[in-house]
Amino acid sequence: MTAVISKLRTGHVGLNVTDLARSLAFYQGALGFELLGEGKEEGRRFAFLGQDGELVLTLWQQAEGAYAPASAGLHHLALSAEAVEEVRAYEERLRGLGVEFAYEGVVAHGEGAHSGGIFFHDPDGTRLEIFVPVGAEGVEAPITGAPTCGFF
Repeated sequence: MTAVISKLRTGHVGLNVTDLARSLAFYQGALGFELLGEGKEEGRRFAFLGQDGELVLTLWQQAEGAYAPASAGLHHLALSAEAVEEVRAYEERLRGLGVEFAYEGVVAHGEGAHSGGIFFHDPDGTRLEIFVPVGAEGVEAPITGAPTCGFF
């Protein structure tokens, strides 16, 4: 008997954070996630964040230090938007909150790519991206010969 195997897709992403309250403020206020559930027990603090009732991101307060890009594990978290105007709206919101960006404005994923987005970091230094698969035609790629999302 052969089992039917379907295509896998990402269900949600779990991130370790150093300060749950600070990270909650960022992911809710800056990115618009809603709080779906929370664990408040000392030593076991976590938060389930989502959109339209669907779990997207879990924050776990169990990191002792900032994100370390040279360590194995998560490279970056990319969040997809429907239109480049939506990416630009997030950019404006994030700039208003004092978030620093890896590149100036919306950039292409590579030379001549139709996809692109904005690249920034959360309060613990985790690399984040908000992108569109199409709609970034004509914007520059900040890195020659390599994917933009790989080196920020």
